[in-house]
Amino acid sequence: RMPYTKMFTEVTEKETPIGTPQVQSYHVMFLLVSFIINNWAPRYTQNLLPINAILNWSIGAADGYVAFLNKRANEYWMKVLNKWGVFLKSPLSCYVLNDEPGGWFSESAMANMPDFEKEFICDPTAPHYGFASWDDFFTRKFRDGVRPVASPDDKNIITNACESHALFLQYEVKLTDDFWVKDQWYSLRDMLNDDPYTSQFVGGTVYQASLYMLNYHRWHSPVDGKVVKAYKIPGTYYSASLNDGKDTRAPDNSQGYLCNVATRAAIFIEADNPAIGLMCLLAVGIVEVSTCEINPNLVLKDGPKTVKKGDEIGSFHFGGSAYCLIFRPGVNLQFEQTVLDSIGHLYAKSMKLNSKLATVIN
Repeated sequence: RMPYTKMFTEVTEKETPIGTPQVQSYHVMFLLVSFIINNWAPRYTQNLLPINAILNWSIGAADGYVAFLNKRANEYWMKVLNKWGVFLKSPLSCYVLNDEPGGWFSESAMANMPDFEKEFICDPTAPHYGFASWDDFFTRKFRDGVRPVASPDDKNIITNACESHALFLQYEVKLTDDFWVKDQWYSLRDMLNDDPYTSQFVGGTVYQASLYMLNYHRWHSPVDGKVVKAYKIPGTYYSASLNDGKDTRAPDNSQGYLCNVATRAAIFIEADNPAIGLMCLLAVGIVEVSTCEINPNLVLKDGPKTVKKGDEIGSFHFGGSAYCLIFRPGVNLQFEQTVLDSIGHLYAKSMKLNSKLATVIN
């Protein structure tokens, strides 16, 4: 109770980043969260998801850092967010799927999704474009052929696993590192939850990309191969690094840090190309967006599952998120120049799903 009390008293701001009055206590926080999870779907005009807006300044407070790392508290946050997910998957959440100001089909929204009808499976003549809920809209699918797989027969070409923008690229990653410091180094033991495969990636490469709210939120295999293990890793929901100052869109500035602590999903793929071998796709949930759903057909009850480059393997629900590709040492990768130009830029231009990401140099 103490950190949840102090994380609000530490905050000096009078308003949240979206201009609403700053919450002063966890009692009020719980009342607002209770209303949100039973009644509220995100609107297009919101700069932050609603619970995130309430907690934004507290996320960056010292006691907020303590509060949001607490394992038991995170187990309760998971139950709260799962309850909200029930609402967001219900027809009641469709009230924001319209062309009114703030709606997801409003003039301003469609200006940022100019080819929506051509790219996504939908029915513009039906109510809510044919979507049964806000989550149905959020996890919408591309029409066939919209995102062709780059060089499908060339096993040296690795493709972009999510519609996303490049964020970080780190070589010679350590087994254990101080990921909470300002530079937010990756710590493989923490990222992969001390999985038995972890040691194979020590000294290897981590590529991280980030997704916007308007992006397509399904994950696709970046290589041909076999899924040899796939599971979810429980973690935090609102934790952020203390070393990045005030963040008006917390925890955007902490995305490297989040790969080590946030709720996430790990999919290990043994690539057909021996020059790649075992690799891992790590899907990372951020704040409200911590539902990482692995495709049910990848549940390994009867051995490894074959995947082709471009096959759908999972999805995010309820908002923005990030993903990593983790490679073993000795995998010589030449990343595309568009990738390298985006590294370090938090709000770079998104790259298309299944586009060429990197080439393996034998």
